[in-house]
Amino acid sequence: MSYLAHANRQLENILKHTNLNAVVSLYDRASILSAASVAEQRAPQSAHPRSPYGRIVLVKDNICTTATPTTAASGILKNFKSPYDATVVKQLEAAGALVAGKTNMDEFGMGSYGLNSYHGPTTMSRIKGEERSAGGSSGGSALAVATDQCWAALGTDTGGSVRLPAAYTGVVGFKPSYGLLSRWGVIAYANSLDTVGVLGGDVDCVEGVFDALNVYDPQDPTSLLPSTRSHFGSIRARNSPLRIGIPLDYNISTLDLTVRTAWRQSLQRLQERGHTLHTVRLPATRHALSAYYVLAPAEASSNLAKYDGVRYGNRAEGVDGTPESVLFAKTRGAGFGPEVQRRILLGAFSLSAQAIDNYFIQAQKVRRLVQQDFDSVFKAPNQLVAKSLEENDNGVDVLLCPTAPTLAPFLNDAKRQDPIQAYMNDIFTVPASLAGLPAISVPISVAEEDRDRELKNRDVVESAGMQIIGQYGDDKLVLDVARELVEAASSPDKLA
Repeated sequence: MSYLAHANRQLENILKHTNLNAVVSLYDRASILSAASVAEQRAPQSAHPRSPYGRIVLVKDNICTTATPTTAASGILKNFKSPYDATVVKQLEAAGALVAGKTNMDEFGMGSYGLNSYHGPTTMSRIKGEERSAGGSSGGSALAVATDQCWAALGTDTGGSVRLPAAYTGVVGFKPSYGLLSRWGVIAYANSLDTVGVLGGDVDCVEGVFDALNVYDPQDPTSLLPSTRSHFGSIRARNSPLRIGIPLDYNISTLDLTVRTAWRQSLQRLQERGHTLHTVRLPATRHALSAYYVLAPAEASSNLAKYDGVRYGNRAEGVDGTPESVLFAKTRGAGFGPEVQRRILLGAFSLSAQAIDNYFIQAQKVRRLVQQDFDSVFKAPNQLVAKSLEENDNGVDVLLCPTAPTLAPFLNDAKRQDPIQAYMNDIFTVPASLAGLPAISVPISVAEEDRDRELKNRDVVESAGMQIIGQYGDDKLVLDVARELVEAASSPDKLA
């Protein structure tokens, strides 16, 4: 199918699926189709099938664009139009992609279910017409890919915001190593954790977008220098078979049966391909979620302080400010949703003089322990912190574990959960974020003939997201293993 035909079909799907609320703003349709027609006429003969050239790509609503508003799904930014495009948007356009609009999200990236948006929740109908959560905070991007409203989409991942919705919607979601993709022009939630991620229908698509964006950006102070990037993947050969790590600490008692079965069968498939399986322990994992929900809100409370209706954001109607309150208390109370307010308060408390030592400092120490746990089990050294570049012969090349402990929850169930229950959905994704490691979620279906007796008693069995985590800078290895896992899982051979 031609670029123009693809673009026309996906634009039709955007109009068809407005009830899902995945896309919140769209560029001019005629202009998009005109650009697709030009791309088709000028398509280079050497264009790689996974290249974003001529393809429709949507971007999350916290990534700045000049063509449409950038609201971060917040009422306080409901009328904000950026004076510039984010670096990743410029890079996509330079690669020939057709950036066509913005996708829904949890307000300022805070949420796991796509419910905390000024534009309304992002939902999907997956089982017998019942509404299910598309996940968060990049749920709009994931659902747009899943329903063929675009070829690929950009999201942001702070503690799992790309991987979790990818698992819920059955698409591929990739969080690269921290510092590889530019964050210039991305509205910050937690600076030391935020990472631009890619969602697509398959690993090739995701890798094509990643290749277009994996460039040093001098405007972003966290962007890795070319001299550092040049070392990644060069210190060791990509030998096969690989050593696949099974983190026992991720085998929790509340793991959904479908997820557990998909995990077991994924490991078996890779073993059949000649790779070896090795159990590993990551003891600091049990504390990672607690540390994350101290550190991320702390950074958020600082980042969101500028949204006061004076320097940034919409100002509340009427008089704002009394002798008992500050000038912008009413504006911030009306502009921020309840989840954002909760995390600002949590962050402000953990940074306060009476709490910083017991909360923020301790959380930073846990973060270091999480990173050290990963470094101790990987074969390759972490080139940012290692004193030696010698490999650990007993280490593993990648880790394979579930992306989420459950399948996509029903929307009504998600709404009834208290904040602590919702935070628990990030239990498998947060550790890689704290350590800045590359991680990808791929959908793995449990074949009918391979289901055990208990699973066969279920009315519906869906795909589960499997997560592959690699050492810092091993992004290409993570993508390669993800591709092989998808190929292995789709093999017609019956498991023993």
